[in-house]
Amino acid sequence: MSYVQPHDSGRRLTGIVLVVAFHALLVYGLIHGLARKIVEVVSQPLETKIIEELKPPPDKPPPPPPPKLNTPPPPYIPPPEVSVQMPAAASQFAITAVTRDRPPPPPPPAAPAPRRITRSAAIVNASACEKPAYPPASLRSQESGIVTLGFLIEIDGRVLESKVEKSSGYRRLDEAASKALGLCKFQPAMIDNKPEKSWARIEYEWRIDE
Repeated sequence: MSYVQPHDSGRRLTGIVLVVAFHALLVYGLIHGLARKIVEVVSQPLETKIIEELKPPPDKPPPPPPPKLNTPPPPYIPPPEVSVQMPAAASQFAITAVTRDRPPPPPPPAAPAPRRITRSAAIVNASACEKPAYPPASLRSQESGIVTLGFLIEIDGRVLESKVEKSSGYRRLDEAASKALGLCKFQPAMIDNKPEKSWARIEYEWRIDE
């Protein structure tokens, strides 16, 4: 089944007629000079004016420098005249210079040169000593050995004291050697040609001759 709408067809036809009439008027206007008038209006000459460039005002000249003022020289003041009257007794002397500085101290005396000291050791000569007697008990026991003794020599050459530094291994032999050393006399040590006490060392050898 189809439906017919007569009102819509009439409206469509009216719109078509209006569009055709509008295009016909537009073509007529273009033909009769409407476009020419528009071109003439657009193509009218433009007026231009040249505006003079404004120049900035000239700079002001710098102010002149201040004048130089010369400092006047100081006024001359003459020194006062001073007259000194010297007494009659002192007029014979004249002071040439006065100083308040203390005179420099005298240089210290030169140190004396170190004195050279001469020394000489004690002379230990065992041959000058009397040969000690062999202890009888040590002979029977066949004891022998070497004992080292340290001893102090007096300024007159005598032996003040002695001590066993290395034993022979037998007490009787050590004591006999120390007793015999006390009977000896040696030449003492010397310092600047003067005798002095000093320590020395000696060895005793105990040996049984067969």
